[in-house]
Amino acid sequence: MTVHTAAVTATDNCAVTHTAAGPRVAAGGGAECGIVREMLSHLGDKWTLLVILCLSAGPLRFNALQRAVVGISHRMLTVTLRKLERDGLVRRTVYPEVPPHTEYALTPLGISFTEPVMAIADWAIAAQPRIERNRERFDA
Repeated sequence: MTVHTAAVTATDNCAVTHTAAGPRVAAGGGAECGIVREMLSHLGDKWTLLVILCLSAGPLRFNALQRAVVGISHRMLTVTLRKLERDGLVRRTVYPEVPPHTEYALTPLGISFTEPVMAIADWAIAAQPRIERNRERFDA
């Protein structure tokens, strides 16, 4: 018995369905679609991207991270870090010193997440002049 496996893609399973009337885009209901929605939600979260970008330079203590992410409250940083830690993107290390301190770092999975994050950031920077022209034209 031969088992064939195929790569599962978001396009195939989570976003686009081809119908006689043309393509239809909708969030699918499978497990793959759920993780796609969750990760896109992370990408759309105002603070997650900034925390990931700060930690991409190396581990930081909580207060240093809060200073680096301009405008984030203590509570929002805590919530964001817990969410990222739960997903395995961030590792929290508590050092048993007096006083104890906690350090946050990207895991290998978190480091791999920086690639699509940076791709979006690079795209935004490259597209900025066109976006600004389009906004000016629209607002006129």
